[in-house]
Amino acid sequence: MAEKKKNLSEFNTVNFSSLKNLKIGIIVSEWNNTVTTSLKEGVYSTLIEQGIDKSNISICYVPGSFELPTAAVMMLEADDQLDAVICLGCIIQGETRHFEFISQAVATGIMKVAIDYNTPVIFGVLTCDTMQQAEERAGGKHGNKGVEAAFSCLKMLLLERKLHNI
Repeated sequence: MAEKKKNLSEFNTVNFSSLKNLKIGIIVSEWNNTVTTSLKEGVYSTLIEQGIDKSNISICYVPGSFELPTAAVMMLEADDQLDAVICLGCIIQGETRHFEFISQAVATGIMKVAIDYNTPVIFGVLTCDTMQQAEERAGGKHGNKGVEAAFSCLKMLLLERKLHNI
């Protein structure tokens, strides 16, 4: 559980220079795009700051968070040199149970793609009660969850390289 009032985007950086030539895909939901645009900017700037070459970053957009797992499969199948995918979305609680169904389906779908493809597929989807909570996690007082997703991706790629002695 996150500590109260802690900016979760502050990380002790690790040397990711061995990853600079790896290819990373970013999939961004267009639903709640003010939030997802901030998440994308957090991911992209973090990857660049950590040495990933701009030409090795692919970005695509999908209508909503529900489409993220399918797009991850499409992206991985379209480019067999892709080393990881980061999925970004924002699902906000409404008055119906739609939130629960979409959140669960997206989380399960992203996990399934990662397992099926044996590739890091990062869950960078906010599931918030309000737009204010989402904004606070997309560059607000709780940092930028996109930055966290980028670091999760890089750390998983380092783990993969370590386990395979690459």
